[in-house]
Amino acid sequence: MASKGAVAVPSLAVNLAPGHPRGLRLRAPVLTASGTFGFGDEYRDIVNLAALGAIVTKTVTPEPREGNPTPRTIETPAGMLNSIGLPNPGGEGAVREKAPIWRDLPCPVVVSIAAHDPQSWSALAARFDGLDNVVAIEANLSCPNVAGGLDYSTDPGTAAATVRAVRREVSLPVIAKLSPNVTDLRPIARAAQDAGADALSLINTLLGMVIDTDAALPFLGAGVGGLSGPAIRPLAVRCVYDVAGTVSIPVIGMGGVVTTDDALQLLMAGASAVQVGTATFREPRTAERIVDGLGSYLESRGFASVSDVVGLARPERLSG
Repeated sequence: MASKGAVAVPSLAVNLAPGHPRGLRLRAPVLTASGTFGFGDEYRDIVNLAALGAIVTKTVTPEPREGNPTPRTIETPAGMLNSIGLPNPGGEGAVREKAPIWRDLPCPVVVSIAAHDPQSWSALAARFDGLDNVVAIEANLSCPNVAGGLDYSTDPGTAAATVRAVRREVSLPVIAKLSPNVTDLRPIARAAQDAGADALSLINTLLGMVIDTDAALPFLGAGVGGLSGPAIRPLAVRCVYDVAGTVSIPVIGMGGVVTTDDALQLLMAGASAVQVGTATFREPRTAERIVDGLGSYLESRGFASVSDVVGLARPERLSG
């Protein structure tokens, strides 16, 4: 805990990979979510990046992708559907074009990746190991907007094989990003942990559809898309609550985080940190504002550290 004169200032610092030799020590428990913050440079003149724990990049694939057919997004009650389709410059292009930018950002960078077989997952992950200011790999096992994107997070064996493929080629901490589009996330979370994941991030978007009633066709060019925004927050809180009780590695919660209270719900459910996604489109400084809000909350309640509220609503904390 730091001090400012005679006044104790609560610590927002977190370590999201305590079992990893390097750890994943961040100044704040608030990160930006993949796909909503570009590659970092897009927001550097708008957001105080130095206040954030880290940014998570758009997902990078082995080869460049143009993305899905348009329309790609549509607003829904309390959220949005997107079917962006992972447009990105590919692994080689990301290292060439984005790594120089990441090196100079005032906050750490977590690179999100997705591939299509163990060999390509391994080779892609290896491209980012050792880059300046890249502190972790987030393996996006759960993108619902590309063919086969959900295959890696709907079966424990496939999830484990993918995490092992990434873990084998990198010295960085590995975060496995999981999907809510399953009956029970817990066996998949345990499989990812047992395969070497240092942390888990959840939840990714839920599959949904909007029908254009004039055309009598799905509105999105790809038909279905991923639902995000405040509408999914209660589900995200429940998933974090379930998973945090069955794994021993940190959980990073996301899904409908707009306010400090939203972030606190996920932390009290057992998340060690949160990611802010869709809210950034409406208010780019949302993540920065939540960092400030968490600090004020901790100070007003007399908490010394953000770790004091992690799992506060869980039965093991309540019974203690």
